[in-house]
Amino acid sequence: MVKGLFLNGEEKTTNHTYPLYHPHTEEKIADITEGAKEDMEEAIALADRTFLEMKAMTSKERADILFEAADRLLEKQEEAAQIISKEASKPINAARGEVNRTIQTLRFSAEEAKRLNGEYLPLDAAEGGGGRDAFTIHEPLGVIGAITPFNFPLNLTTHKVGPAVAAGNTVVIKPAEQTPLSSIFLAEILTQSGLPKGAIAVIPGDGPTLGEVMNQDERVKKISFTGSPEVGKLIKSKAGLKRVTLELGSNSAMYVDESCADQLDEIAGKAAAGAFAYNGQVCLSTQRIYVHDSLFESFKQAFAEKAKNIKFGDPSEESTVVSSLINKKSQQRVLGWIAEAKANGAEVLTGGEGKANGVLPTVLSNVDRNEKISCNEVFGPVVLINKVANASEALELMNDSRYGLNAGLFSNNLRQAINMAHDLEVGQVLINDVPTLRFDHMPYGGVKDSGYGREGVKYAIEEMTELKMISINYKG
Repeated sequence: MVKGLFLNGEEKTTNHTYPLYHPHTEEKIADITEGAKEDMEEAIALADRTFLEMKAMTSKERADILFEAADRLLEKQEEAAQIISKEASKPINAARGEVNRTIQTLRFSAEEAKRLNGEYLPLDAAEGGGGRDAFTIHEPLGVIGAITPFNFPLNLTTHKVGPAVAAGNTVVIKPAEQTPLSSIFLAEILTQSGLPKGAIAVIPGDGPTLGEVMNQDERVKKISFTGSPEVGKLIKSKAGLKRVTLELGSNSAMYVDESCADQLDEIAGKAAAGAFAYNGQVCLSTQRIYVHDSLFESFKQAFAEKAKNIKFGDPSEESTVVSSLINKKSQQRVLGWIAEAKANGAEVLTGGEGKANGVLPTVLSNVDRNEKISCNEVFGPVVLINKVANASEALELMNDSRYGLNAGLFSNNLRQAINMAHDLEVGQVLINDVPTLRFDHMPYGGVKDSGYGREGVKYAIEEMTELKMISINYKG
């Protein structure tokens, strides 16, 4: 099967293709048409021409398209889940969960299309401002460039496309090379739902080459990127006056304090789910766990038992929770970091071994804070559990990171929990929840090397619009 670019409402194939393989079975899924600079330029030109049509649509018309797309995706949810599972090696139940979240994201986008409100400004509050009414409106920016990751190839793409459409923009997508099929599927559904031809394009291919075209083209008014901090910083440095939103890495931490003695098994279960969901290839995956020394041994044992019972297998099997990583390079990197930590004194409680193209669920303890497995983003099914004396030590260790996306803490001491929440250097703090929690309408983004700007439908829309003030002098 040859899968084409998505341009002007339909597929376009060329003689330039690359093979797409299933990360777990290594079977060929398809030959993907590889976009060249000229294809990206054509997509941007079409999106720029179509922008006036999108801008002229009423908010109801844009909302209706998004609601219709959500309904169509609901009808095709199993087909979409199978696409995600195959191209991303995502366990099928997790893939179904992603499709369900995508339906919600489309509906949130449709709802917010109707809520893009300005405000009334009383200009008579200023000296000389009498006799004037003023109000603000939100206008779409134009062409949005979306550079999307492999790990949530449908929902994270929709987190860029849904708000763009809701605000009246057009969008050009450069998907991750491993997962273009989900983006093409989304573009087809939106076009079938009434989105004008040219309003959405999907150009798979080499990231640096196609991303550079996006960054240099003045018709692209904003780039929304999800990926590594290194690439994100490069995009921002070259973006000029373009708006940018950068969703980058993390090594999310959580703390379990001494007040949680009777909840350890429940917390361990939630933390294990947060650490090993989709093979640990989640930006806010629970990676570092700090436990009060009075509970440390009990929690460590409970967590290790949960990890041992997590099934590794083929992503198509209903009972599989952890499967192969996105590629062999990722597997070797994760195993190398585990080996380094072990050589420097870390204890492997379970896992630590490769299987197929993945890594068995791995739990480490006594990990030095300077180990790669601690201070970098693992992006694999690995979690460390270390002992701390008190909340102050936990806070210091949790903040000792180049990243700052999500953090979780479990405590029945409200004052301590709120104090920690204020002092944690992250974009979101989850009290009595693991840091892997995300709902699709909440503001989402990080500080430090975790990002720049915010997603979450309402907040993404705000960053995809221009605020204009209009004043009326009614007294002359």
